[in-house]
Amino acid sequence: MKSRKPLLSALTAAALLFASTLIAQDAPPPPPPPPPAPMSSPAPTERAAYPTPQGQVVVHSAAAPAPMIDPAPPFEQLSGGGKWITEDQAAAYLPLANDFLNASHNGRRVSKAQYDEWVKQLQ
Repeated sequence: MKSRKPLLSALTAAALLFASTLIAQDAPPPPPPPPPAPMSSPAPTERAAYPTPQGQVVVHSAAAPAPMIDPAPPFEQLSGGGKWITEDQAAAYLPLANDFLNASHNGRRVSKAQYDEWVKQLQ
């Protein structure tokens, strides 16, 4: 019986050589990084240009406007006259409902002191 090691090593070498030619294909260079923004005052809009094979692409971006939040209602209104605000009651004021775990310190209800502390963080 003949040894097949020389045939196997020749096939392996050919496969590696072929794979290396596939990996070393010409790829377009990555786009240049956008110019740094000045540190003193952030620009309201940013503009970046990227060269592509089809032509230059210009990207304009701007920060989203800050959402308008209604003032927090009184504790008594949300609690229904009780000592606590439950998660169901917090649904009446969306910012509290979204931040209920933080306001309740991972609890199931919010006390008046916790609510007052949370309202101060909003301002």
